[in-house]
Amino acid sequence: MVEEKLEYWRWTESSHVDSDRDWRDARVITLGIDVGSVSTEAVVCLDGELYAYNTIRTGANSPDSANLAMEGVFAKTGLTLEDIHYTVGTGYGRVNIPFADKAITEIACHGRGAHYMGGPTIRTILDMGGQDCKVIHINELGKVTNFLMNDKCAAGTGRGMEVIADLLEVPVTEIGERSFDIDEEPPAVSDICVVFAKSEAMARLKEGWSKNKVIAAYCRAMSERVCSLINRIGVEEDFIITGGIAKNIGVARRIESILGVKARETTFDSQIAGALGAALFAYTLVTKKNKG
Repeated sequence: MVEEKLEYWRWTESSHVDSDRDWRDARVITLGIDVGSVSTEAVVCLDGELYAYNTIRTGANSPDSANLAMEGVFAKTGLTLEDIHYTVGTGYGRVNIPFADKAITEIACHGRGAHYMGGPTIRTILDMGGQDCKVIHINELGKVTNFLMNDKCAAGTGRGMEVIADLLEVPVTEIGERSFDIDEEPPAVSDICVVFAKSEAMARLKEGWSKNKVIAAYCRAMSERVCSLINRIGVEEDFIITGGIAKNIGVARRIESILGVKARETTFDSQIAGALGAALFAYTLVTKKNKG
């Protein structure tokens, strides 16, 4: 009998519906789909306000992932595609979403979504996605004024953290908390390239380091790498962190410590910023069309 291998990398998929609202009362219902390299999100807005979302693991096929995310949110709300007035796609797979009316870049959508999530004073967004990191500056309207992206290496991203979770056999959802369960903060690993970081992590374990200490060293290295990206463009307060890694306090708190800036707390799921921005863009496009 073959023993089933645990998937330590697997993060928690999520969904939510605002039970206080009925979509049938809305004048404009819009849908945003963000097909990323690691996760896919579907967000429904009613009259320009967040109503429901569903986030899943991106599969091998972008159209299938988009459909599954959409079907998940429809299953919880009773909506159908016929009820949607306009759909905007974003993310890596945005051009392959068969039911989208328009595709908009993830930079613009993340800016718009983070503006909604953090409020009109937000100026700097750090989006830590599955395979890239983006630093985005926006104005008081949520319009992008500047940005910088690192998409050439999985280090400092969700995918890199998944690899470390599997290597150490620690659930990725526990890494943040465990990174602080140490006697003292260790130095950062010297290289967070996923390939070399794996070798270094194994070497540290052989030296007698605990798994928590190795995790802390990796979280520190991720934070330092991301902060070097942020410092190239600068932090304009207020500051917010979005993306899946925002849920990892081991990275998020270290980023705050290095920068000396506290990130704005939000009650929204940090992973939905792109899809939320897409749904908000869809609302703007519909209302402009109706006014015209």
